[in-house]
Amino acid sequence: MKSNAALIAAMGMLCLQSAHASPADYVYTPTVEQGEKELDFKSGSADSDPRKTVATLGLGYGANAWWFTEVYVKYAKSGSNNLKYDAFEWENKFQLTETGKYPVDVGFITEIEIPRDRDEGIELKVGPLFQTEFGKLQLNGNILFEKHIDAALPSSTEAGYQWQAKYRWQPRLEYGLQGFGSVGAWDDWDDSGKQFHNMGPAIFGKFAAGDHQAIKYNAAWLFGVSDGAPDNTFRLQVELEF
Repeated sequence: MKSNAALIAAMGMLCLQSAHASPADYVYTPTVEQGEKELDFKSGSADSDPRKTVATLGLGYGANAWWFTEVYVKYAKSGSNNLKYDAFEWENKFQLTETGKYPVDVGFITEIEIPRDRDEGIELKVGPLFQTEFGKLQLNGNILFEKHIDAALPSSTEAGYQWQAKYRWQPRLEYGLQGFGSVGAWDDWDDSGKQFHNMGPAIFGKFAAGDHQAIKYNAAWLFGVSDGAPDNTFRLQVELEF
């Protein structure tokens, strides 16, 4: 895999100095397919107080064998308010090892979010991505660091995580578990009662939709397993690959 991909990832990690999962967050995977183009829709709703709903629409492209880039717009609403434009995001994923060459596939994610409300500051998220397989079982685990830059109120760098266990039963229907969490500042974790942790069952699938086209989906119902997380969160992602 290209050495400059590793350099880009390392630089991103060094420059990063907040990480409560959005209802529309999804589990990143480290693999990249060159030339792949996709339209990506994500949504999620959490029964927080007030309820938070988020939806995003993105366009992505596998620029080469180790770099996938995507831009998308985010819409959000709180409680009974109308859904409004919330942010613009630019996501870049780097595959650092050849798929299947080592016991664990490794990647790196960088994400920049520019919110409509400039008081929130520019959000920068980076972190390593890991994936391994045992027969039909696929396991993913990611460590993420998030920082708000030039925000009205200063904030520390926060640490979060994602994980996923998926059993590849058949292409159109796979099943498993997903989990998301945040522990607070990376060097000074919050008390357990304030940390964010949720997990729950998930389904996945892929349908052929013509020559070199496919529709992929995944959805999860997540339950709060800490006081800092909503009791229930539903999330959905649908991708058109072409």
